[in-house]
Amino acid sequence: MLDQPFPLPDLAATDQLAGLVASRLRRGDCVALQGPLGAGKTTFARALLRALGITDDVPSPTFTLLQTYDTADFPIYHFDLYRLKNEDELEEIGWEDALADGVVLVEWPERAETHMPGDRLALHFGADAQGQRWCVPEPCGDWMERLKHD
Repeated sequence: MLDQPFPLPDLAATDQLAGLVASRLRRGDCVALQGPLGAGKTTFARALLRALGITDDVPSPTFTLLQTYDTADFPIYHFDLYRLKNEDELEEIGWEDALADGVVLVEWPERAETHMPGDRLALHFGADAQGQRWCVPEPCGDWMERLKHD
């Protein structure tokens, strides 16, 4: 199911996709959320955090650049790099430590291109003029094998 475009006609579909991704996460993972403004990246991030048992309010980290959450198995580091001026700032916000310690969920990963791990799940979100949304998964590294087992 995660090896083809995934239609997101409603929040239930987003929740389903988030549940599938959540079931495969482990410490050290990186999930890269790509797409234009309004395509559903933050909505997906909230759904993923809910699927991992986070019941607190989940604000967008657009202005803080980072929000952290503790799950039963690992911490989640939710980065939003939209306002990042250059990749050197990643060190200041704890990027490498987050990758080593827990799961990194990152919006606007293209702003950290040279720091992205080879093993990652990229999720490309999009929407058409009629408001239909979708997600195209792009597994990289060991994610290719992990997604074969639906």
